[in-house]
Amino acid sequence: MFKQLKILDEKDKRLRQISKEITLPLSKQDKETIDKIIKQLTYSQIEELSEKYDLRPGMGLAFPQLGILKRIIVVVYEYEEGKFENYVVVNPKIISHSEEKVALETGEGCLSVNREVDGHVPRYARITLTGYDIDGNKLSLRLREELAVAFQHEVDHLNGILFFDKINKKKPFYSENEIRLI
Repeated sequence: MFKQLKILDEKDKRLRQISKEITLPLSKQDKETIDKIIKQLTYSQIEELSEKYDLRPGMGLAFPQLGILKRIIVVVYEYEEGKFENYVVVNPKIISHSEEKVALETGEGCLSVNREVDGHVPRYARITLTGYDIDGNKLSLRLREELAVAFQHEVDHLNGILFFDKINKKKPFYSENEIRLI
């Protein structure tokens, strides 16, 4: 039985708060929430299931988007048609990044933002992120391109930042000469 998660809307003040680091091991409830997030993100990227359950496609979700102010992010990446890699990072920290910046050509979206927002969001092309996995093991991920963008977007949620905060109001779109569009 699939039950859709209640994702906060951008107007909810909890999305602007800074989440707390958590102590490991994860609680049974946190692990259950992670399982529900993975299921919903996976379903949302499979067309027939996203239509069946009326899900907006998404590849990442941070605990604050559910009103839980804990530093946990989940990314479900479809690396090949119908094949997904699940990333769960507890207490993530971006410890290094490239000088090069990129932006998604079509702009970013967010499951907490139920409207179109025009503009490019500058992000680092490559990042190294550390944290802990679901079992409390230390992990380090080197991420690039779309995955790097997704992780930066989710880490921003932990700090009360929404993607449109990073769009330049005076110049929302960049040319290929200014930033690499992916």
